[in-house]
Amino acid sequence: MAVKPLAVHDLAEDVLACVCVALDQAAVDVPDQPGCPECRSCLVPGQVAFDSCEDPCGPTPQTGGQLSVSIARVFPSTSFPNEDREVRGLRGCTPPTLLAVELVVTLLRCAPGPTDEGCPPTCDELTAAARILSVDLVTVYNALLCCLPDTAPTPRGRRYVIGASKTIGPEGGCVGLEQRVTVGLYGCYTCPGGDAS
Repeated sequence: MAVKPLAVHDLAEDVLACVCVALDQAAVDVPDQPGCPECRSCLVPGQVAFDSCEDPCGPTPQTGGQLSVSIARVFPSTSFPNEDREVRGLRGCTPPTLLAVELVVTLLRCAPGPTDEGCPPTCDELTAAARILSVDLVTVYNALLCCLPDTAPTPRGRRYVIGASKTIGPEGGCVGLEQRVTVGLYGCYTCPGGDAS
């Protein structure tokens, strides 16, 4: 069966919400850990631009940085998480079981930079940034592992594969992480014209 038109977008919103809640909890659990970015936390189309990682974005103290979820690719899957390569339009062919959606979670924080005099950041500054990044890596992973199954709109639950996480930057004053996750969406939408296959 086909997938509802908003299924992929709703999934991306669920992932964004899961990660943001987990980041805020990490800020409570780990001293000096920033929470979910308050001004730049959104879904983005295509590849993520390093638009903003600076700290407070308003007159009151807020958590800076940039959290985004984007869609890397979407593909049919009969044997999840593998891409289905079966030719369609033949008699007796089985429609794909799932629509697989690969999402990219990107989290950027400020990277320590040189002083006005051109001196490099201190080891203490670098160590503090590395600590924040390592906590962020684990927090985003835990968010997907613990929260994603509960976002399923059906009793079947979610089928998903958490991919590799990698650090990105420093670039443009930003450093952070990119975490991929592939989620299978079950079809439950009737095709236009009434054909459900």
